[in-house]
Amino acid sequence: MSWNPQLAFFFGEPCKVLMNLWQWFTQGEGKMDIEWGDRLLFSLSFPAQIYPHLIITLTETLLAFTLGTLAGMLAGLYLGVSPLASALLAPYIKAVNSLPRVILAPIFAMWFGLGIWSKVAFAITLVFFVVFFNVYQGVRDVNPTLLANVRMLGASRRQQLLTVYLPSATSWVFSSLHTAIGLAFVGAVVGEYLGSSRGIGYLILQAEGNFDINTILAGTLLLTLCALLLDVGVNVIERKALRYRQVK
Repeated sequence: MSWNPQLAFFFGEPCKVLMNLWQWFTQGEGKMDIEWGDRLLFSLSFPAQIYPHLIITLTETLLAFTLGTLAGMLAGLYLGVSPLASALLAPYIKAVNSLPRVILAPIFAMWFGLGIWSKVAFAITLVFFVVFFNVYQGVRDVNPTLLANVRMLGASRRQQLLTVYLPSATSWVFSSLHTAIGLAFVGAVVGEYLGSSRGIGYLILQAEGNFDINTILAGTLLLTLCALLLDVGVNVIERKALRYRQVK
């Protein structure tokens, strides 16, 4: 089948897109240096050039997802069970949430440099608020009659948290995890796109500079596959956690 050159320039050629993916995973050699500050700890070698970029992006995503989820859960629980803290801090959290996230990327780059931590910090700002507002709403939706009965039976603050507040927030947490993992992935890639030397976002940025639509589409296809795999991972965690909750 013939392909119009002008259409190929703007929309790419499927065969070349797949060929780029094949070459990424089969050609060249990849090397990744593991450093701590200015000190080189060790180096990793890979059979193809894409693996260091892929590992960097997935590492940023998983770190942002884990840290952002934990921070959002703790903050949501604390403000949900403490009316005074909620009244004092909620307006500031809402104000920070209203900021366009992209303006924070250069700030994090100045604070943390162009390594993975500036991308992790940027992605955390996306994950945190999704989890926080879901957990906060879940805690605030606790049945007041149930809470009053538990208190009347002499439950301590810790027992109320474990038996009433956490179960109430569980469904809200899981509903936010699918969104959170996607936002962590988006944050990592956008952070790489704005400034980095490794990662899938970096490869897409380099291809854009060369007007290479086939490589851009290959990177987009790879990101889509990774996002689907991450969502499957969240589904597995959700099923296991819900099974444990039913047993308990």
